[in-house]
Amino acid sequence: MTLTIVAADAAAFAPFGAFIDVPAQVGDRRLYSEWLAPVAGLAPQFHTNRVAASVLPLAIDRVERHPHAAQVFLPLDATRYVVTVMAADAAGEPDPATARAFLLPPTLGVVYRAGVWHASITALDRVASFAVLMWRGHAEDDVFAAIPPVVVSAPATAGGSGATRG
Repeated sequence: MTLTIVAADAAAFAPFGAFIDVPAQVGDRRLYSEWLAPVAGLAPQFHTNRVAASVLPLAIDRVERHPHAAQVFLPLDATRYVVTVMAADAAGEPDPATARAFLLPPTLGVVYRAGVWHASITALDRVASFAVLMWRGHAEDDVFAAIPPVVVSAPATAGGSGATRG
């Protein structure tokens, strides 16, 4: 299966989470607190990570999810990066047929809903660093699954139609 990266589209991404953006006006604020609701028995964990640069096309054969809490990524030192997500099938397993890949600029963060299957953040152009926040403390905070390879390819050229699956 081949998946073409599309531009960040908040409405298309909404089933999987949200993009974290800054307000347009000085003095305004955007609240994202609903994504950080405490989870019984879990504690907040805040860390930074460093992600190697990747070259497209990229084959994804493993995804992860965090069943108990949302996960937030804020770029600290990045250029463009890709987030790849997919829905779960009826049994709760990842469904590669529903995969979507979004190209984000370094001015947007991302928050995944609890339980959303996603690939690791894919940094483009150069090594990138992110701040990560989520609630942890359960034996299954991180669930990984192997999937048939999904090839993520470069965005369509101007005038292109967006995602393709095959």
